[in-house]
Amino acid sequence: MLEKIIKVFNADSLSHLIIIFTVFGITGSLSVGLSDPILNYLKLDEITDHVVVRMLLRIIVIIIVYQCLLIVVGSIFGQFDYFKKIQKRFLVRIRVIK
Repeated sequence: MLEKIIKVFNADSLSHLIIIFTVFGITGSLSVGLSDPILNYLKLDEITDHVVVRMLLRIIVIIIVYQCLLIVVGSIFGQFDYFKKIQKRFLVRIRVIK
């Protein structure tokens, strides 16, 4: 089962898989933690009092921050090329690039 997970994530080994999961964990936590200060700085939460719109704005900010941090944190762990491929695949799927 572990070999299947390694194959799904295109990891070279178990240690590489642990690094990948660590980068994903740190990036996710940082992006959620940084979304509120970014919304406060940009004053996007003052645009509307509607809860649904605020949640959508926060989700959009989290996604953008996550994508930027993924490259930065991945680079710190020496995995720039791996996460660049992940980033490119995401941008192709949402049709930002071809």
